Amino acid sequence: MSDPRHTNTGRADVVVSGMGLVTPVGSSADEVMAAMCEGRSGLVRPDADGPLAGSLETAGFAAPIDPTSVLPAPETRLVDRYIVMAMRAAADALADAGIEVGRDVDPYRIGVILSGNGGLATLEAQVVLRTQRGRLGVSPYLLPAMLPNMSAARVAIRHGIRGYSSSISTACAAGAQSVGEGLRLLRADEADVVVVGCSEAPLFPTLVDTFGNARALARGWADDPTGASRPFDRRRNGLVLGEGAGVLVLERAEHADARGAAGYADVLGWGATNDAHHPTTPRPDGTGAAACMRQALRSAGVAPGDIGYVNAHGTSTRLGDQAEALAIREVFGGDTPPVSSTKAVTGHLLGASGVVESAVSVLALRRGLLPPTHNLDDPDPACELDHVRKGPRAAPGISHVMSNSFGFGGHNISLVYGLPSTRLARAV
Repeated sequence: MSDPRHTNTGRADVVVSGMGLVTPVGSSADEVMAAMCEGRSGLVRPDADGPLAGSLETAGFAAPIDPTSVLPAPETRLVDRYIVMAMRAAADALADAGIEVGRDVDPYRIGVILSGNGGLATLEAQVVLRTQRGRLGVSPYLLPAMLPNMSAARVAIRHGIRGYSSSISTACAAGAQSVGEGLRLLRADEADVVVVGCSEAPLFPTLVDTFGNARALARGWADDPTGASRPFDRRRNGLVLGEGAGVLVLERAEHADARGAAGYADVLGWGATNDAHHPTTPRPDGTGAAACMRQALRSAGVAPGDIGYVNAHGTSTRLGDQAEALAIREVFGGDTPPVSSTKAVTGHLLGASGVVESAVSVLALRRGLLPPTHNLDDPDPACELDHVRKGPRAAPGISHVMSNSFGFGGHNISLVYGLPSTRLARAV
């Protein structure tokens, strides 16, 4: 039975009107897409003298951000890096959309949903200080520096957003789920604009070590860090952690039209299911992910054959990639659409991946150019798909794309985007 929350209204009525990115391969649409298509990896070895030395072989670090570019100087010491990245991406997305709150949209008709795991690095540092100095060593500003909702709160404060505000914690599905929930708000006419996204800053010792001790990280690539993330390849043996943020501005198409705004693409539908199988591993037969993709297609009002590209979750883990490949074949049959995973160059940005990959999917749709899965030298027969590899693939005429995100806890999210229905289309 379909979920009435994900029923298409029959109209392509929500458009992506802005995007902001902070990634290991750049912070503009052109930089990110060029890296994806040309294979310029953002994966490097951690500093040999840094806190991560010995904990992991390779990671994706985003460029440093001057926190005074988004916060008053006295407040910059009161926030975690994840908040700074979220604020940078949100400011860029709103500027890209040409939206100033109060001028272009009523403050109570714009919402913000920014998700993720929060400022766990700040929490770790405070635990160390308490151990060293006792209870008086703990900062009174710890909570507003690290709570997961504080990226949404800070963005709302900076831009005067006074409508719906929320944060979602569904692990690596959180960012994609933020997009889906934003779509729901707009279709319910509870907002005209929603800022959606996710920011993650997981590169600190304790979190890295828990992944490492769980044997989830890629191993044996210390001499070739750019080759460590290899989704769907026979030699894949774990994920590569990365940091970053992705923010999209979603807008009711009629609102965008009224202000003469151009759109990148329409957000047509989404699906949300749970594997109900295991806290960390996916259901091996892929049925939960397959049900999610089918739900997204129904929500979008499109058939499997309408999808011209799938941006896979593709984390480079043995079980995850195989389960997703099974799910894609179950939904699309033997003649699957072209598939790729862009985590091969960015690493796994956890919850932020789904938003960054949504942006990549939208840009691929508009440019008719599909980014490849880099390092896919020897495709695993258990992951048989129409892989885009060994360079980008021209795809003129595609009209719909899908982006998948799956998280610990069995959370599955699929999003479907289509060519923009607004009168004006963004030049990309």
